[in-house]
Amino acid sequence: MIVAPSGTGKSTLIAKLMEDFPQMVESVSHTTRNPRKGEEDGVHYFFTGRESFKDLIDEGAFIEWAEVHNNFYGTSKKFIDKTLKEGLSLIFDLDVQGADSFKSYFGSSANVIFISPPSIESLEQRLKARATDLEEVIKVRLENARREILRKDDFDYCLINDNFENAYRELKKIIEEILGD
Repeated sequence: MIVAPSGTGKSTLIAKLMEDFPQMVESVSHTTRNPRKGEEDGVHYFFTGRESFKDLIDEGAFIEWAEVHNNFYGTSKKFIDKTLKEGLSLIFDLDVQGADSFKSYFGSSANVIFISPPSIESLEQRLKARATDLEEVIKVRLENARREILRKDDFDYCLINDNFENAYRELKKIIEEILGD
């Protein structure tokens, strides 16, 4: 599991991991947020309406779900069970709350890697540079990031993404250790 504040570069790091570790499958979460440019339903997320998402919550369909940045996100039990039965290794892009739920559900078989930005200031620059969110959304993401960073030492691994190549090299080494490669 990869856990990081929004804008820390986890999606870019995960994309690179997926190239180097074809035996891994990225978990596809449900979300109520609107798709960003280039995102496809069922590939990047299962884009789900708020009412449908709430119905899935009521049905107990998620291992974890949370409201983050005014949108719901959740990980489907059905998706995970199907993938694990196929004998594949899963990688998850989660927030801190989601990681806590997974640790509770999977115990020690869940390895959590926290990726931290070098500073809140650099994170703010990254969020503004990607130009996908309004200023008020960036403000919420930064407030959440401050709280999430306080938890960085609560997980199995922690690395700082101050330089993509260095961060990726460290992340790849961690994944190789976890997979036993």
